[in-house]
Amino acid sequence: MTTTDTAALAQSILDHHAAAFAPEGSDRSALPPQPVPPATRSEPAYLAALQACSQLGFIAVDAECLARAWQAQTERTGQFDAAHWPDDGRDFGLIAADAALPPAFAACPRSLGLYAVLPDAQWVGRMARAGVPTVQLRFKSEDAQAITREVQAAVAAVQGTDALLFINDHWQAALDAGAYGVHVGQEDLDALPAAALDAMRAAGVRLGVSTHGYAEMVRAQAVRPSYIALGAVFPTTLKRMATAPQGVARLAAYVRLMRQYPLVAIGGISAEQFPEVLATGAGSIAVVRALVNAPDPEAQAQALQAAWR
Repeated sequence: MTTTDTAALAQSILDHHAAAFAPEGSDRSALPPQPVPPATRSEPAYLAALQACSQLGFIAVDAECLARAWQAQTERTGQFDAAHWPDDGRDFGLIAADAALPPAFAACPRSLGLYAVLPDAQWVGRMARAGVPTVQLRFKSEDAQAITREVQAAVAAVQGTDALLFINDHWQAALDAGAYGVHVGQEDLDALPAAALDAMRAAGVRLGVSTHGYAEMVRAQAVRPSYIALGAVFPTTLKRMATAPQGVARLAAYVRLMRQYPLVAIGGISAEQFPEVLATGAGSIAVVRALVNAPDPEAQAQALQAAWR
C-alpha cells in the first residue's frame, strides 16, 4: 500500500471522528494536533490510525496504543472499519474480567456515586455525615506521624456512616488503620513494589488508580484494580496535569473500553456538567472544589447527589 493509500485511510478516520473529538469549550486549542510518533509497525490500518489519532490531538503513547488497537480490530474482524472507534478490550490486550491471573483487587460498588476528594479528616467526617457515599482523604505531608494520625482520624470519622473511605497514596497507613481502600496516581502505581500490591490484595483493601489516556488505562488494568478514575475531564487548577483536559467525547470512549470496571470521572467537573458526564456511562463523579469551596458544603453535597436519583 502506498503513502497515498495510507493517507486516504487516515482521512477516512478523521472524517468519521474529527467532529466528536474536536476541542471543547472556549479554548479551541485544548487538544491541538500532535506530531506523528515514529511507526513501530508497517500495516496500513496501524499507520493510518497513528496519523489520524495524532491529528486528533492524542499524545504519542496514546496514538500508538490506539493504532495498535485499530490494527488488532482490523485483523480480528477481517476488515478495516474507519467508523468504529476501537472499544473492544481484546484489541488493547486487556485482561478479561474472569481471568485467573493476576489476582484482582477486592471489588467495590459499580457506582461509587458522588466521590468527594478531601484535604483532611475533619472534611472527611463532615461529608460522610452529609451522606456522601464515597470519600477520599488526600492529605499532603512528609511527616510520617502526621500521616498516620490523619489516616486514623479519617477512618474513625466515617464510623457509623455508610461512606466508603479511600486513602490517597499512603497505602501502609491505610492498611494499618483498616481503611476501605487506597487510591494511587499513575506514577505512584509504577513506584509501588509488588509486595505492596500483594499486601493490599491479601488484606482485601480496594485499589483505585488514576488514568489520563489509553496507555495509562492499559497500564492500570494490568494490576486489576477495584476501580479506574478517568480524567482530567475539564480544566483544573488543583493539580498540574501532563495531558490536556480530555473532554466528554474522550471520556465516553474511555468508558466504552473500560466498562468492566467501576469508573470515576474526575477533573474540573461542576454541578452543571454532571448530566453530560453521567450520560457517558461513568458511575461516579469525583469533586473537590465543588464541595470544599461551597458556601454550604452539606447542602451542596445533597444537591450534587440528586444527579443519581
